[in-house]
Amino acid sequence: MLFEKERLELIEFGKRLVNDGLTKGTGGNLSVYDPESKYMAITPSGIDFFQIKPEDIVVCDLDGNVIEGDKKPSSEWYMHAVQYKYRDDITAIIHAHTTFATVIATLRETLPATHYMIAVAGPDVRCAEYATYGTKELGDNALEAMKDRYACLLANHGILAGSYSLANAYNIIEEVEYCAKINIYARAIGEPVVLDDEEMTLMNEKFKHYGQVK
Repeated sequence: MLFEKERLELIEFGKRLVNDGLTKGTGGNLSVYDPESKYMAITPSGIDFFQIKPEDIVVCDLDGNVIEGDKKPSSEWYMHAVQYKYRDDITAIIHAHTTFATVIATLRETLPATHYMIAVAGPDVRCAEYATYGTKELGDNALEAMKDRYACLLANHGILAGSYSLANAYNIIEEVEYCAKINIYARAIGEPVVLDDEEMTLMNEKFKHYGQVK
């Protein structure tokens, strides 16, 4: 069985998304990528995260051809594959329907640096242009929005994050969701102050040695 260890990790982090209140039901999907074989392992379409078994994880190539597994890959498989195709710094991706990041995504706004922890994703988190879920257009829009970033919002949909491991991609999801929550609460009172580019450049340097899951 290909991706034996990674299958268990995909199941583990899928359950964590639900347990930590970062998604509901079958909302979201996770994948890992092996640059040598050019195969990715991705959660199946439409199965509750607590019902997924290792053999349900689908292994496919970046064109969506199933290499191993008898289930359909996530309907968002292309959104994962296009990142792996063009980003050599990303080998794990998580998409979730988090509450606060999705609120910002319904406004179709960039999430600014109103809290320094957004630096795990970049100096800010852009919102990708809207496209129907499961379409090539959505994947291409997400690729553009994530340029020079490790996360993006999906308009009227949710959040996407990528990194070199599922653990770190999960950390990015958590921190961006926290920053979105802070931003929304601050806007309910007044106009939050956004950290400037100089400070975020400093944060980027500091975060290379702190707070990352190695």
